[in-house]
Amino acid sequence: MRLATLRNGRPDGELVVVSADGARYLSAPGLNLISAIADWDAALPMLGRLSALLETGAGGVLDPPRIMAPMPRSWQWLDGSAFATHGELMQIAFNSPPHDTDRPLMYQGVSDRFYGPHDAIPLPSEADGIDFEGEFGVIVDAVPMGVTPEAAAGHIKLLVQINDWSLRAIAPVEMKTGFGWIQAKPPCSMAPFAVTPDELGADWANGRIGADLSVTWNGERFGLVRGDQMSFSFPELIAHAAHSRDLVAGTIIGSGTVSNAEYAARGSACISERRAIEMIADGKPTTSFMHFGDTIRMEAISSTGAKPFGAIDQKVVQAG
Repeated sequence: MRLATLRNGRPDGELVVVSADGARYLSAPGLNLISAIADWDAALPMLGRLSALLETGAGGVLDPPRIMAPMPRSWQWLDGSAFATHGELMQIAFNSPPHDTDRPLMYQGVSDRFYGPHDAIPLPSEADGIDFEGEFGVIVDAVPMGVTPEAAAGHIKLLVQINDWSLRAIAPVEMKTGFGWIQAKPPCSMAPFAVTPDELGADWANGRIGADLSVTWNGERFGLVRGDQMSFSFPELIAHAAHSRDLVAGTIIGSGTVSNAEYAARGSACISERRAIEMIADGKPTTSFMHFGDTIRMEAISSTGAKPFGAIDQKVVQAG
């Protein structure tokens, strides 16, 4: 099942169920995604009936400009860094020592706004080192403190595709404070559709998304990276986050930047990683960060050729 959120003048928008081809929708009366996920067992039968109706040809035509992020705001956004290759390359990029831990890396980011898939992205300065980061995520229902990874798997209700925007010139300064990121991490973007795990078929296995993530910068292919090389699965990330607290329904957990050991062939999902690869090969980076007017497109492609989340397709603009 595919879900989306349409603009209706309210912060959380209007929850709709979307047809398998992404062309038609039916409204879920009285619901937004936050309210639906808070009482998922009650909402799911109605959403399922709407999904079945769509497959008979019912529904209105989906208007892309109306599409918001599937969850335009959340109670909590926790982003991991679950791809070992990305972590190793970023240590080179930032000239930082290896992380001496066997625990997942995770930070708490901006959750009160997620940009929609076609929104312009306003940022203050090109000098901040504007970067995209393609990743996947999960949305959970209420998760109890101390949950095991095995039990955490049952709390995953929806899967999403995310662009975690980063300002790379600011990040090292904030990292050195030991207090984490504030300015270096503006709001993320989400692809149009949140999907139930069964929608991915065999591409959802071992708590990982096995689809390819296609990344195109200014119309040129930048990367085609697989999502299943996570060192920690999504259930393990959830269990890590819930070690000392309950997770409220609607919490979003991110995978971190998708990255593959075969980066020479597959490319990357963020500029900073490519710059690190250039440093390894040539002693210095040559790829610049983004400029105002640049465009970025990201879409997951399943093993069957389907595009379950739809595409993020955005332009970076000068704020103000």
